[in-house]
Amino acid sequence: MADQSTTIRLTLAQAIVRWMANQYIVIEEQEQRLFGGGFGIFGHGNVTCLGEALYQHKDELPLYRGQNEQSMGFAAAAYAKYHLRQRLMFCTASAGPGTSNLLTSAALAHANRLPMLLLCGDTYVTRLPDPVLQQMEHFNNPSLGVNDAFKAVTRYWDRIVHPAQIIQSLPNAIATMLDPGDCGPAFLGLPQDVQGWAYDYPAVFFERKVHRIRRAAPDKQELADAVQLLKSAARPLIIAGGGVQYSGAVKELSHFAEAHQIPVVETIAGRANLLATHPLNAGPVGVTGSDSANALAEKADVILAVGTRLQDFTTGSWTAFAQEAQFISINAARHDAGKHCSLPVVGDARVALEQLADLMSGYQCPQSWTTLAAEERKQWDATVAVNVAHGNRPNSYAQAIGVINELCDPQDRVVAAAGGLPAEVTANWRTLGIGTVDVEFGFSCMGYEIAGGWGARIAQAERQPDKDTIVFTGDGSYMLMNSDVYSSVLTGKKLIILVLDNGGFAVINKLQNNTGNESFNNLLSDCPTVDSPFAVDFEAHARAMGALAETVENVSELGEAFKRAKAASKTSVIVMKVDAYEGWTTEGHTWWEVGTPQVSESSKIRAAHEEVESSRSKQRRGV
Repeated sequence: MADQSTTIRLTLAQAIVRWMANQYIVIEEQEQRLFGGGFGIFGHGNVTCLGEALYQHKDELPLYRGQNEQSMGFAAAAYAKYHLRQRLMFCTASAGPGTSNLLTSAALAHANRLPMLLLCGDTYVTRLPDPVLQQMEHFNNPSLGVNDAFKAVTRYWDRIVHPAQIIQSLPNAIATMLDPGDCGPAFLGLPQDVQGWAYDYPAVFFERKVHRIRRAAPDKQELADAVQLLKSAARPLIIAGGGVQYSGAVKELSHFAEAHQIPVVETIAGRANLLATHPLNAGPVGVTGSDSANALAEKADVILAVGTRLQDFTTGSWTAFAQEAQFISINAARHDAGKHCSLPVVGDARVALEQLADLMSGYQCPQSWTTLAAEERKQWDATVAVNVAHGNRPNSYAQAIGVINELCDPQDRVVAAAGGLPAEVTANWRTLGIGTVDVEFGFSCMGYEIAGGWGARIAQAERQPDKDTIVFTGDGSYMLMNSDVYSSVLTGKKLIILVLDNGGFAVINKLQNNTGNESFNNLLSDCPTVDSPFAVDFEAHARAMGALAETVENVSELGEAFKRAKAASKTSVIVMKVDAYEGWTTEGHTWWEVGTPQVSESSKIRAAHEEVESSRSKQRRGV
């Protein structure tokens, strides 16, 4: 350890970057850099000082230049998700709109509990040049600015007004981002003048620091209560969430389920906790789930929820389960463990499952319940086979999913988000490899698909360079954010992107129609301000950004195009039109609460409102 009296004179920006370059983490008994690098777009507020510092460490902390700050944040989130929150990226943006563009991606990371460090330009602490370019002035609160908006969408927030403050703030930010119970994005506002101010930092501050993810053991009494309740169960069910993977508890989950023959259902974030062929895998649960999982959910008497925040798409807005069903929630986050009066087991999922298994010795789920689960899953597999089959019918999302599922490598990574594709992937994708599915539905954020694919591919290339990242996106999300097709080409991070064009926002049009409304402003053909709808040439657009691209007419051609994309060495975009009305997966849906008008001149809307409200009696009221 360095002499405590030894100091190094650095600017604030230089100190931040040097400190980041010396952070390491132990993963599977090996030390790796905590930061895989960063994403950055320079402008005033970060180019002169932070840019200078990053240049000095460009080998240790590679900086990927994004095309849009929001997509940079999406890429950073996907990178952290691939690495199971054990490695992360930083993002840097200029003061003003460059930084505010990161708000949506910070919200996505916050909702999904994903770490990323935001290093953003800020206005001058001295206020001598105010008002500066792109400054948001508040006449009655001069300290308030755009960066304060990040307080709502980050787990840790600080504005650095003196270089010495990072001695405390940086370790606190890392501690938050690596805490399984409090994980999420961290934000540091870096005023433009303070970034360049020098300070005599203790040399010890920059010594190599090795981090380890904390594994909190659950309280013994909470475990004992959970065991007592589970052993009383006649129809137990396990809900496996994304936290199972983040904890590295996939094997423990499988062993626990197998030892006691308890059926397992998966959340959207928990897809790929079990292979599709696992005999206890009863399918995805909830609004975009499966008939098999939802049939079990409504009959289960004790539900063990592991690593899930019990979002409404998992719980069917709390109608998917019997009113009298009792919940046990294993979660590192106290807030999640106690939801809906669950019996909480606050702690690491792996540790909790290991200890629970020891205490559950001798318990066996009734054979009739396990047999029912297997029968339900068999029927659901038959339903999926029909959904993905292609023949003399319009192209659909499910058919495209089936073709790719059949041809991909078991370790290829699948990325989807927002719109209709998350539901279709969740319901119809048959998991071939553990942890290979990234369906971003925590924030249900359009535009994540290609940007998230790029971030996932950067991470995948570090560990599985011979595998592919496959992106499913609709035309709406593609139009919203597509510039990382170009990023993937520039950086040599190959993607296979399926653009499934249904002529607008078809899934919201479906919701609109299902609630009695007329089609309006979702499909291009139904937009009153559109003069003459025309099809975008997505193939030509992708080619213009340097990708390989082709358009196919049907799913048979899609399969051949996918084979060519697999064989190619750079990003490929495959475009296929799908029907906006036909081919949706209609099975497996639980009730979902959406606000419908209590009063309307339309008889269809009134009837739809009554139909929606007819299921409300099943809704659990938090007890």
